[in-house]
Amino acid sequence: MDDGVLNWVRIDAASSVPPYEQLRLQILDAANDGSLPVGTRLPPVRTLAAQLGLAVNTVARAYRELEQAEVVTTRSRAGTVVAAAGDNGRRRVAEAARVFAETVSANGVDHKEALSIVQAALRQR
Repeated sequence: MDDGVLNWVRIDAASSVPPYEQLRLQILDAANDGSLPVGTRLPPVRTLAAQLGLAVNTVARAYRELEQAEVVTTRSRAGTVVAAAGDNGRRRVAEAARVFAETVSANGVDHKEALSIVQAALRQR
């Protein structure tokens, strides 16, 4: 494993967003934009917790939620790696989100209202 994997992750202790969610979102974004390609091995939970100054359970929760979303997979001896399952789907969703964000900005729609529109559309599915 490359020791530089996830060395760009930053946790803002002053943020209202819980640390596990900050970590989860940063890994998710990196997986979606290709910064963490499929098959990239993530640091062990204890190693990353020590690196970020977080509790082991905090990192474990982020990894667990990413695994449930099929963003990563954990293999006993291989560790936690960025998963291939759903990769194309996430890429399509990320592209659709980018287009949506451009449309929102081009039409002067408030970001909160745009998010409400998306949430309503997801509830209808």
